[in-house]
Amino acid sequence: MKRIYILALCAGFIFNSRSHAVELSGYFESQLMGADLSSRFYLLQSNKIRIDLYSELNSRITFAANVNAISYHGKTEWAVPDFISDELAAGIPDYLMPYYVIQFEDRAVLDNAYMRYSGKNVDLMVGKQQISPGIGYAWNPVDVFNNKDILDPTYEQPGHNAIRCDVTFNSRFSICALFGAGEQWTDSDKMISMKGGISRFDFSVIFTEKPRRMHEYLVLDPNTRFFTEIHEKRKMLGGFIDGELLGMGIWSEYAYNHMEQSESFYEWLIGLDYTFDFQTYIMVEYYRNTMGKTDVQKYTFNDWMRYFSLEQKAICRDQIYLFLQQPVTDFVQIGFSGIMSLSDKSFGLIPTLNWSLSDNVALLAYLNLYPGDEGTMYSRDLGNGMLIRMTAYF
Repeated sequence: MKRIYILALCAGFIFNSRSHAVELSGYFESQLMGADLSSRFYLLQSNKIRIDLYSELNSRITFAANVNAISYHGKTEWAVPDFISDELAAGIPDYLMPYYVIQFEDRAVLDNAYMRYSGKNVDLMVGKQQISPGIGYAWNPVDVFNNKDILDPTYEQPGHNAIRCDVTFNSRFSICALFGAGEQWTDSDKMISMKGGISRFDFSVIFTEKPRRMHEYLVLDPNTRFFTEIHEKRKMLGGFIDGELLGMGIWSEYAYNHMEQSESFYEWLIGLDYTFDFQTYIMVEYYRNTMGKTDVQKYTFNDWMRYFSLEQKAICRDQIYLFLQQPVTDFVQIGFSGIMSLSDKSFGLIPTLNWSLSDNVALLAYLNLYPGDEGTMYSRDLGNGMLIRMTAYF
């Protein structure tokens, strides 16, 4: 039923365009992922199509939406205990084992759909839209709406339902207010931010109030027969600053999270980048999350499950990310990423290849290698693997 609804929505906007032109664009993406687990190499292939719709309803109001449809093939079920230490896996009761399976199922979803009013100094957006505060590359402490994939930090994020209003005072100063409806006012998302600039630096101050739902992954709720849910309220106060210093780009983000029930914590990130005369680009980021643990012996099964389920951004406290990229030709770039947990001394290596096959066809390939000790953040338990993604835009 959901697929029929989405296809009907697309068809309606495409064919009911006698008064207003509807621009159609998007991409097709085919991706092959592989992982070496327990001396076996497993494969998962996905095919995704994204359809973007855009229409100018009048000089002030526009409509935009996109639909994603994706199919999965190969190994579509992955057991979480295969990715953690034997010691933690041994503590899982047998009757709970079927609950720790990540399934990749075919789906079609209305990812974004919103109307936008653009006035002289006011911009209003209503509907499902992108909400991605922050400027960090691998992590964003001030972003309580999304979690990035450390192997592919720039991949697109899902849309979120919200009403958003931006008021601009001049070229460098503005304020933003956002509201996302929940069942009640207390369960709703609220955000207010101010952006400004001084000299070569831009800054932002952000306050967000958002429910935070986590689970106890070893305790079943007798009513739902699913893991017990912990209802939390998070109040986040933070901000970021970025600019140029001594020829280098530099940025920093900070977020203090006041939790209603659990222990409050803060996140901090600082990064810098530089492009050499011979075109080599280098970037490094340091990230601290005090929700994370300082010692591998303190990692719990709940930590891993919440990390895999995107309920928390990190298991360890301190991490550093390094990225290098060098153009080989006008169409080929080779790169290298390294991620290290300073808390447990484990690390991952990600060599990458970006190849522009034509104006509208791109190829991305990378390896992910984890030589860390068992149980660490980037241990060999995660499985060495690879990804190949080809994308055709239209």
